Amino acid sequence: MSEENEPITRIITPVHVEYTYTPGVASERFLRGVREGKLLGGACDACGRVYVPSRGACPRCAAPTSEFRELSDKGTVITFCVVRVPAENIDVELPYCTASILLDGADISFTGLIQGCPFEEVRIGMRVQAVWKPEAEWDFSIGNIQHFEPNSEADVPFEDIKEYS
Repeated sequence: MSEENEPITRIITPVHVEYTYTPGVASERFLRGVREGKLLGGACDACGRVYVPSRGACPRCAAPTSEFRELSDKGTVITFCVVRVPAENIDVELPYCTASILLDGADISFTGLIQGCPFEEVRIGMRVQAVWKPEAEWDFSIGNIQHFEPNSEADVPFEDIKEYS
């Protein structure tokens, strides 16, 4: 078969995107909190659910989330994924584990990298805590949290977290 008739099986298409992010009031408050080492969630004015990061309105009842509450940097693994496929913009050694983490005091999960244990030991219900970068390196970024790692607390039973998965 000549090169002209060979089927094309792969195309490499480099993509570069630059953008400027302008946070709204709720996101700006969250990012300012992270700069100070705090995780702030927005509490719904109507139902009281706490969302982190807040988007300014409750996704369930559309009421404003005008009250901000400081949340713990501890949480519970709700679900997780072991990543074995590389990505150019992620500088983490493969394989690695990412998880949906329900921070204490929140009503929606928060995505974080899990380290500090073999990924085979990560499980639903496992209690974790954020590991922050040194304070001198903090910026207005969720990247101030390097990763989450297991703490010594007992696992949370699935029955207590199943509504969040």
